[in-house]
Formats: sequence, structure tokens, C-alpha cells
Amino acid sequence: MAKAQVQLISEEGLRHDGRRPDELRPIRMKVGVLSNADGSALVEFGKTRVIAAVYGPREPIQKYMVLPDRAVLRVRYHMAPFSTSERKSPAPSRREIELSKVIRESLEPVLLPEYFPRTTIDVFIEVLQADGGTRTASVTAASLALADAGIPMKALVGGVAVGKVNGVLVLDVDEVEDSAGEADLPIAAAPDIGLITLFQLNGVLTRDEIRAAVNMALKAIEYIVEKEKEALKAKYEF
Repeated sequence: MAKAQVQLISEEGLRHDGRRPDELRPIRMKVGVLSNADGSALVEFGKTRVIAAVYGPREPIQKYMVLPDRAVLRVRYHMAPFSTSERKSPAPSRREIELSKVIRESLEPVLLPEYFPRTTIDVFIEVLQADGGTRTASVTAASLALADAGIPMKALVGGVAVGKVNGVLVLDVDEVEDSAGEADLPIAAAPDIGLITLFQLNGVLTRDEIRAAVNMALKAIEYIVEKEKEALKAKYEF
């Protein structure tokens, strides 16, 4: 049975929260939020709040994990039990395990692991409040935390999701739009080096819609990465 279409775009062309189709939610970023981590960051996209902590490079307890020529990046993505309207189990779900891998693969292309052979770099991501776009907010938070930890990187990575709602492409979808929309396209990129590190599509988009969605996302990611740089600079301003 087909899902009933919910009217989420007004006659004036505005979304249910008053945003234009190409408008991001309010974004807040802060680094150095955890004193016991080597690097940390808190990132908010509207009501979605994600915290990331980085430990390392460090020698792992399990020696079999090391590689002789580079560091191993390990990522753990987890949604806090209180992060959604319905309490979730604290045990890692299949989706969380999958997203941990997706986020790791989104970050690896910009790291320089050969600088730290025979070590591990651990990234712990906790979704404190979920309102759509948690994977792209997590990529952004993890990138920022890695930079805060002083991990050598080619560039910062930012992420955002483009959705399709009532036939209209919309930027930075929230939970309502994600649930009722026709498609969802999470993208992460490092605009300073012209690299896309994450590209996933849930749903169906035409070739022209994909081109338009990618252009919309990349323009937004340029702004997101500039916000990351501002957050890093703010830590050292007096």
C-alpha cells in the first residue's frame, strides 16, 4: 500500500518549519567540549545534536589491530536512549553498526594515517537528540573533533542531506521530512580539495534531480566547513 503524501510544502513554497527549500537549519558548533578527550566537538543542526570525541593516536591494547605502515581509524556511532521520542535500547543496533562504517569511510580519504604507524585513532559519536540528518551531522562533528585533536588532515569534511518532499528538493531534511519524503540523499564532502566522501541515495531521483541535489548540497557544505573553521578559530581567540 502506497504511503499517503503529507503536505509539507505550502502554497508560498515554504516548508513546514518556515524554511525555504534551499535553506539550512540553524547550525551551532563548538570544539573542546570534553576535557578528557584528545579532541571533541558538539554540532547542532536545528534540533539534531551530536557530540564526538577523539582519542589517539594511541597504542591499542589488542596488538592484532595495528598496521605496520599506518594508523587504524575506528568509529563508533551511537544514539543515546533518550535521543528519540521513543526510548531506544542502549545496545548497538544493526543501523548504528552500519553507520559507524559509513562515517569511518567518509573520513578516511582526508586523513594522513601514515604519520602514525602501529596506532589507532578512536572516534566516539553520541547522538544526544535526533531530528533527522544524524549521519551527516555525525560526519561533521567527527571531522571537527579530529581537527581539534590535532590529527593531520588534508581538509575538513562537512555533511548534509537533500530530500525530496512533495516533488520539491529540500536541503537539510528534518525527521518529519525524512519520514514523509520521497527520497533522501546524504552527502559529505571536503570542498577545499574538491572531494566527495559520502554519497547515498534512499528513494528515487531522476538524473537531473540528482545533479541539482548534489549542487545544492555542495554549496551548503562549503558554508558548513567555514563554520567548522570558525569553531576551531574561536577556541584560540581571547
